[in-house]
Amino acid sequence: MKRLAILGSTGSIGTQTLDVVDRYPDKFKVEVLTAYRNVDQLIAQAKVHKPDSVVIVNEEHYKVLKDRLSGLPVKVYAGIEAVSHVIAQKGIDMVVAAMVGFSGMRPVIKAIEQGKDIALANKETLVVAGQIINDLAKKHGVQIIPVDSEHSAILQCMAGEADNQVEKITLTASGGPFRRHSVDRLYHVKPEEALRHPNWIMGKKITIDSASMMNKGLEVIEAKWFFDLRPEQIEVVIHPQSIIHSFVHFADGSIKAQMGIPDMRLPIVYALGYPHRLTTDLPRFNIRECNKLTFEEVDTKKFRNLALAYKALEKGGNIPCAMNAANEVAVEAFLKKDIGFMGMPEMIETIMDNTWFIQKPGIEDLEETDRLSRIRAREYIEKMDVR
Repeated sequence: MKRLAILGSTGSIGTQTLDVVDRYPDKFKVEVLTAYRNVDQLIAQAKVHKPDSVVIVNEEHYKVLKDRLSGLPVKVYAGIEAVSHVIAQKGIDMVVAAMVGFSGMRPVIKAIEQGKDIALANKETLVVAGQIINDLAKKHGVQIIPVDSEHSAILQCMAGEADNQVEKITLTASGGPFRRHSVDRLYHVKPEEALRHPNWIMGKKITIDSASMMNKGLEVIEAKWFFDLRPEQIEVVIHPQSIIHSFVHFADGSIKAQMGIPDMRLPIVYALGYPHRLTTDLPRFNIRECNKLTFEEVDTKKFRNLALAYKALEKGGNIPCAMNAANEVAVEAFLKKDIGFMGMPEMIETIMDNTWFIQKPGIEDLEETDRLSRIRAREYIEKMDVR
C-alpha cells in the first residue's frame, strides 16, 4: 500500500490521479489532499477518500472547509505553509506534485527534504530550480518520477539502457489549435480559441501554454534536468496525432519510441507504480485504426515561446525563473484579454532581457527573481492598450 499526498487535487492532473487511485484500492491510499481555491470539489474529494489531512491554500475558504468536514476524522488546514507542513508527516510515501506554477516549488523541496519520492507534474519546479532539486534528491535518496507524458515516455524508453549512450531525445508536440494558423492570424486569436486543444483535456494554464508552445519549452528545460542532457541533445517535432510521446536516439543509430493514446492517466499510473507496470483497464490504442503518423518541424517564428525557452536554457542561472514568472503573468493577462496572443512572447523576452543575471542562484535568489519579474511583467501589461 503506497500512501499518497496529492498537491493540487482539484486540477486536471489531481482529479485524474484520484481516478487512478480509485482503480487500485489495494495499492494506494490518499493521506493528503490540497487545493488552491476550489473548496467544493476538495470537500467532495475528502468525503470520498477520507484523507488524514486537507489543505485549502486560499485561506478565505478555511471556515467553509472546516465546517463541512466537521463530521469526518480529517484534519483541516489553510495557507501555503500548511501544505509543506502536512506533507512532512511520516505516513506519506509519495507526493504527487500537481500544483500549478512557481508556488508548487517550496512544497516539493520540503517533501524531498523529508525523504518522500516525488511524482512530478509541476513543470515549474525543475524549470526554475533544476540544479537545486537534483542536488537535494541525490542527498536525500529520493526518486523524482515524471508525470508529463513526454518525460514519462523518455523514462520508459531508457529503461534497461543505463550503460548505453544516448545521442539525443525528441519531444513530440501536438501543435495545439493554431498549428495551421499564419503569424498574422495569431495576432487576433481569442482565449476561447486557445482553450480548445485538439487532443488533450487539461487545465486553463497548461492549455494556453500548449497553444503558445511554452509548454513544450518548459518540457525542454525539464528534460535537461530529468535526464542530464545538453540543450543541443533535446529537439522538438510536431506530431499532430499525439500517439508517439517521445523518442530516444542511441549512439548506435537505434531509436526507441513510446506510444499510447493521449490519456494522462497512463503516465500517472506508470509514475505511481514505478518501476513496475500495473495492469489497467484503460482504453487501448488500436494501430489498425491509425491511418498515419506525421511529423513536422516547429516554426519558431510563429511559436516564439519555444525559442525563448531554449534561450533561457542556454543562459541558465535565474533566467528560466524570470521567463517562467513572466509567462505565468502573460497567460493570466491573455485569459483576461489584457494582452494579445503574440504579445505574450514579446513581453516574456523583454522581462528575460532585463533581468539581473545570477549564475548560481539559491532559493532566495529565485524567489526574488520571481517576485521582481512578476512586477515588471504587470507593469509592462499596464502600459499596453490591447482593448
